[in-house]
Amino acid sequence: MRIATWNVNSVRARADRVEAWLQRSDVDVLAMQETKARDENFPWELFEFMGYDVAHFGLSQWNGVAIASRVGLDDVERTFPDQPAFGKPGEEPVQEARAIGATCAGVRVWSLYVPNGRGLEDPHMPYKLEWLRALKDHAKQWVDEDPQAQVALVGDWNVAPQDEDVWDMQFFLDNGLTHASAPERAAFRAFLEEAGYEDVVRPRNPGPGVYTYWDYKGLRFPKKEGMRIDFQLYSPALAGRVTGASIDREERKGKGASDHAPVVV
Repeated sequence: MRIATWNVNSVRARADRVEAWLQRSDVDVLAMQETKARDENFPWELFEFMGYDVAHFGLSQWNGVAIASRVGLDDVERTFPDQPAFGKPGEEPVQEARAIGATCAGVRVWSLYVPNGRGLEDPHMPYKLEWLRALKDHAKQWVDEDPQAQVALVGDWNVAPQDEDVWDMQFFLDNGLTHASAPERAAFRAFLEEAGYEDVVRPRNPGPGVYTYWDYKGLRFPKKEGMRIDFQLYSPALAGRVTGASIDREERKGKGASDHAPVVV
């Protein structure tokens, strides 16, 4: 089975590219983030015509997550248990469309769009850290209750956990940027060190310069100034079944590309 994760940055705007990529990549499960569509505007027929069942969670023109599977799509769950909501001071917290889970051929796949954080002092930063903590606690519980659990936490994590995961760490430090701060990295590391999950892509794609995201601004892609922020973290039992992993950098090229590349395991 081939599982992919891809922040498509608007599934409607990139429907043709998504369709073409599915045709040539031959993946069985595709987890998507930032679909930027309400459920009623999602292009269901695109996936159904290609033989995929699809589940989508979209509440507005922002965020949005989906899972398309041709090997079964059971027990769909919108939001993970106790998923934090966001609200500015004085406002009612709102649940955002950032997580959807489904069982695909015995694997519990979660498509995750982790909050950005926006700024080190922004209200979104404590929201991001609490969001990750709550997910980690449940991810650990799933494995504690069943050591053979087949769980895949995949998506856009909006965290670059190591210095080599950004093109210039000093640039991030000098400008006080998110994604590579100590609290964010600690929250990501907790999935590995406390919950026991494994990053199954990094060992098969080592070294600096191996990125999954390049900002549209500043011609980051041709300058090779990227970040590795899209990950597939697997429970121990599932990680032991992995035979290969790759980042499809070619999909970042050309007109109308997403700013993220698909990650395939």
